[in-house]
Amino acid sequence: MDRSYQIITDATCDLPAELVEKLHLAVIPMPFMMDGIEYRDYPDCREYSEPDFYNALRGGKWATTAQITEADFEDAFRPYLDAGQDVLYIGFSSGLSGTWQRACEAMESLRSQYPQRCIEGVDSLTATLGEGLLVYLACCKQRDNNFSLHELKAWVELYRYCISGWFMVDDLNHLKRGGRVSSAAALVGSVLGIKPILQIDREGHLIVREKVRGRRQAMNNLLDKMASRFTQDTSLQTVFIVHADCMPDAKYLEKEVRSRFKPQKIITHQLGPVIGAHTGANAMCIFYVAKDRD
Repeated sequence: MDRSYQIITDATCDLPAELVEKLHLAVIPMPFMMDGIEYRDYPDCREYSEPDFYNALRGGKWATTAQITEADFEDAFRPYLDAGQDVLYIGFSSGLSGTWQRACEAMESLRSQYPQRCIEGVDSLTATLGEGLLVYLACCKQRDNNFSLHELKAWVELYRYCISGWFMVDDLNHLKRGGRVSSAAALVGSVLGIKPILQIDREGHLIVREKVRGRRQAMNNLLDKMASRFTQDTSLQTVFIVHADCMPDAKYLEKEVRSRFKPQKIITHQLGPVIGAHTGANAMCIFYVAKDRD
């Protein structure tokens, strides 16, 4: 593995803490507010457990989120630069947050302070375990192919458009409140039994694609979409399933994915509070490599 540079991402990648450690990955925690108290979303959930978070949402509480500041980015990057390493940051979609702009400002500032170091970033144009899958595959490429920083950056910029993720939510009220979907789109959330199917498009924006009646039908819809899109490249057949505190449904999807598609690897993990604040409880998504996001 090329240790001359460090891969850094943010908490919206939702990667499990043990995988973060295994990949030698650096993850910048992100802030969220609950009951007027600010917490940080870490991979190990040290400040607020995910089950407690979703129980609070089910109990009628609302959570809000904030961007990582330019100063936070500089504080996260600086130790590696001081240690003589370069930095490659792979970040949360610019189509969903202003966090990417703050990262760009921090990187520009640090380049003037560390002219001998290489500080680069890639907008993942996705979120949660879609971002996590892109970062995971990048770390594997760094390890197995000994890619230089610029080689890996070019690979990530190309393959970010191949990360396909379709997901379902119980309703769109949380996404409407956070400004991620329009009020008109959110009206479907009030229709009994209708489950919205959403996608993050090529520009990194969240869009409603379909409306499906019933939860099991919605989960099968995600599987049917995967059937026509899943990559045939065995080296990229890693599937990430993310759920907002609904493990039985996640296990159903995992079983079906394993049976239908026989991927090389499946990782199932819980949706973190920063993204979960906008989806609400019981959201589900499957992320995988496809020919294109379409």
